Amino acid sequence: MQMLLDGIVGIIKEGGEILLSAASLHAKGFAKGGHANYVTEYDSKIQNFLIDRLSKLLPEANFIGEENGLSAFQENDRTGYAFVIDPIDGTNNFMKGYEPSMISIALLKDGSPYIGVIYNPFQKQVFSAIRGHGAFVNNTPIHSSEEPLESSLVSVGTAPYNPELHATTFDLASLYLRYGMDLRRSGTAAWDLCAVACGKTGLFFEPVLGLWDFAAGALICEEAGCTITDLDGKPLTYDKSSSILCASAGVSRGTYLPSDLKKQSV
Repeated sequence: MQMLLDGIVGIIKEGGEILLSAASLHAKGFAKGGHANYVTEYDSKIQNFLIDRLSKLLPEANFIGEENGLSAFQENDRTGYAFVIDPIDGTNNFMKGYEPSMISIALLKDGSPYIGVIYNPFQKQVFSAIRGHGAFVNNTPIHSSEEPLESSLVSVGTAPYNPELHATTFDLASLYLRYGMDLRRSGTAAWDLCAVACGKTGLFFEPVLGLWDFAAGALICEEAGCTITDLDGKPLTYDKSSSILCASAGVSRGTYLPSDLKKQSV
């Protein structure tokens, strides 16, 4: 598995070079569907590159990707290997020259994340994990914060493509602002998950994310000592979109679920 991880890391770094080559061009985007939801030619270009290289690394693997009609989890993805790819997590950031934008690759084994790799090419940061072997950034072990919620930053994902969830999102943001130190919004869930994993923030939530948005980051967070569930506290499944609630080691020892905090607010 270490050799496989090393191969994925090499490939994701090459994908990062493609992203960086365009970052200063303010690549033109076109509507992908829905309000403020865009794709650039580089989303497709990077995904195609990753699929080509990863298929040579692990020929038996299936692929699930955000672009080009690969987004649906299939029944045959429940057994064997399947790569889950987000070629640019933070496309709107990328289009506006607002960092960061990340590349995310998860390798599912029998329907659950077994390897996770997320790359921030702007800072040359490789976040990685193999199930049961800890989490790392650039080969240095990382662990989530031991601070409680009141001493922690909370990052929020605003579900911009789902306007029916906006009111819920900001109600939750207001709730966590009351109990946490302050709020942050990066524009990329992959980075938000890595930020909890390495102790920069104590909690991240978003009302809905695609599988490609969270599969790699969820494993990295678990291996870094985080608790990651949906917003109701239920375990994640890796066959569909989901709400996400990721809490550091310190935060997860206290009261942090929205339902618990709402009871305290009454």
